[in-house]
Amino acid sequence: MNKQQIFIKRPIGAADASTWSLETNPIPEIGEGQVLIKNHYISLDPAMRGWMNEGKSYIAPVEIGAVMRAGSVGEVIEAKNHPKFKVGDFISGHGGVQQYVATDGKGYYKVDPKLAPLPTYIGTLGMPGMTAYFGILDVGKIKDGDIVVVSGAAGAVGSIVGQIAKIKGCNVIGIAGGADKCKYVVEDLGFDACIDYRNEDVKERLKQECPKGLDVYFDNVGGEILDAALARLRMHARVVICGAISQYNNKENIKGPSNYLSLLVNRATMQGMVVFDWIERYGEAGQQMGKWMAEGKLKSREDVYEGIENFPETYNRLFSGDKLGKLVLKVIED
Repeated sequence: MNKQQIFIKRPIGAADASTWSLETNPIPEIGEGQVLIKNHYISLDPAMRGWMNEGKSYIAPVEIGAVMRAGSVGEVIEAKNHPKFKVGDFISGHGGVQQYVATDGKGYYKVDPKLAPLPTYIGTLGMPGMTAYFGILDVGKIKDGDIVVVSGAAGAVGSIVGQIAKIKGCNVIGIAGGADKCKYVVEDLGFDACIDYRNEDVKERLKQECPKGLDVYFDNVGGEILDAALARLRMHARVVICGAISQYNNKENIKGPSNYLSLLVNRATMQGMVVFDWIERYGEAGQQMGKWMAEGKLKSREDVYEGIENFPETYNRLFSGDKLGKLVLKVIED
């Protein structure tokens, strides 16, 4: 049987257990040119909250009654004359929060569990890593000597952004919640400093860490922290808008930046990004990041929890901050 988390109610504010229904259905049968995948792990990402909203976005909303959308990695256990995949292949795509998925393979690609653990392919070598790579290099346009500030620095994207910036010769300041996360960001990931937004004055610490201002701000959180960073921009600074997790569960209007005139004064740019725009270059990014990992320059951390029935509470760790690195849920039963 196939356990699935079905999306049954659009949340107002934070999603909770009533947003989904755990159902058990027969394992789907496949047709000609299809494969059956046994999902091993699914990816939990802040973007999932946006996918639940009805309305225009960069991707269609999840439909009521559908399996909850999620990135996944698993094994092909059945194939009927598929042109790319065969039984025994491990592949990654958007298989949703379920244990088995039948698909024509569109949007899926092969991964090698001998080169990296499977969760890494939905973390550093998956969508979060691609977001970090293209966001900081193509949108942030970092160069040697830049002062780079990264919010959500202990998370799946922010942790990779900061490490790539260090590899490229930048001075990197992270922003994270709690002393333990800040210690991890500096001591394990090699950032130059980290500001604890829960216990420190972010504006004052940014003045201390960036006395002459910052060149690049990579934003994962929005809200007051975005405003604090905008106040410290240097001439021709670049602001990368990747996410705004502080705003996703708002029941009222999203709070926008009040310090936006700093963009005018400093001739700076603020650009949003969606990683799917670089899909044709994922291979390039994966190769480069895999090389950095092999050389010990790039560290990958996955925070893995188990049990598809535990999806709602695991999902909420995205917003409580009770995680380190990439949040992953194991959905197969040993």
